Amino acid sequence: MTQNTPLPPCHLRITSDVRQRVFSAAQLKARGVSAAQAAGQCRPGGPWQQPLPGVYVLHPGPLSGRERLRSALLHAGRPPVSGRRTTPARTGGADPAYGEAMVTGLAALALHGFAAAPPAVSLDRIDVLVPRVRRLRSVRYAHLVRTPELPEAEVLDGLPVAPVARALADAVTGLTDAFAVRRLLTEAVRDGHCEPAVVVGELNRAKVLGRPQVADAVDSLLAEGRALAEDRLYDLVRAHGLPEPLWNVDLRLPGGPHLGGVDAYWPEAAVALELDTRAPRHSRLDDDRRQEEHEAEWSAYATRREQLERLGVTVVHLSPRKLRDALEQQAVVVRTALMAAAAREPAAYVMVLPR
Repeated sequence: MTQNTPLPPCHLRITSDVRQRVFSAAQLKARGVSAAQAAGQCRPGGPWQQPLPGVYVLHPGPLSGRERLRSALLHAGRPPVSGRRTTPARTGGADPAYGEAMVTGLAALALHGFAAAPPAVSLDRIDVLVPRVRRLRSVRYAHLVRTPELPEAEVLDGLPVAPVARALADAVTGLTDAFAVRRLLTEAVRDGHCEPAVVVGELNRAKVLGRPQVADAVDSLLAEGRALAEDRLYDLVRAHGLPEPLWNVDLRLPGGPHLGGVDAYWPEAAVALELDTRAPRHSRLDDDRRQEEHEAEWSAYATRREQLERLGVTVVHLSPRKLRDALEQQAVVVRTALMAAAAREPAAYVMVLPR
C-alpha cells in the first residue's frame, strides 16, 4: 500500500460513537494507520479531514458539537514532545488521550446544562483548560486556557469538564455583554449549580471583578443567592417543626445602641440566626470598592456577634451551602440551640424591631 492508496472502507468504520469518528494521530497509529496514510485520506475531496494539528475526523463536512469538543481535547491533551506525561492521565471514564485537558468556559457550561450557554456546535471557540507548562498553541476553534493549578475535572458524557465556578470565570473573562454575564451568573445560583461565594472567589482569581459588566452582575448574583438561602431557611423551620421565629428583625438595647439585624430570632430562647453569605474571610478582592465592603462586612459581623453573646444571646450562623446540601443537619443545629436555652442564664432584654 502506497501513500496514495486509499484505506479500505472497512478498516475504520464510522459509528454513532464520537470516539470512533475522531482520532488523534497516535490513536490512528495504534490502529495501523500511518501518518502518511492519514494525510492521504485528508486530501481535497477525500473521505477524512484534519480540523486541528494531529487530530483526524473520519468524514468530510461540518463537525458536530461533540466532534468539536473531542477534537479540541485531543489537540490539547497530546503528550509533550518527550512522549511522557508530567502526571498520570485522569480516570473516571474519560479517554486517556485527553491527558490533563478539560473543557471550560461556555462549552463547559453547556455540558453542565446551562440554558444560557450556546451549544458547542455554535461556538466560535472551545475553551480548554491546560497546565501552564504546556507549550501547545491555540489553533482555530481550540482555545487553550493556561492555569498554574488545574481543578478536579468532572466527567460528563465521557468528557472531562471544569467545575461550574471555574467554567463561569473562564467564560466571563471572554464576554463583554453585560446581559450575557448576568444571565450566566444568575442561572448558576438559581439552578443550584454553585454558591455565590464560590463564584465570587473564582471571578476574583480571574481578576475580572472590577469589570463593569461583571460588577453589576455580581450584585444580582449575591441578591439571588440570598433570596434562595432565605427560602431554604423558611423550609428548614416549617418542614422540621421548629418554633416560628420573628423573621428579618433588628435587635436593640432599650435606650441603647443598635445591635444589628438578624435573619431569624426566637425571643423566648434568646437565639438569633444569621445567614452567612459573605465571601471567605481571607479573600483579597481585586475590586477596591468590594474589598472595602468585604472587610467592613467581616468587621461588623464579628462586632455584632460579640455584642449579642455578651448579652446572653446565642448566635447561630448557617451558610447557603449547608442549607442546600444538609438541611436536616442544620435543623438539628438550630433545635439544639433552642433546647440549650433552658440551661443558660437568662439573657438581657433586647428590643425586637422590624428590619
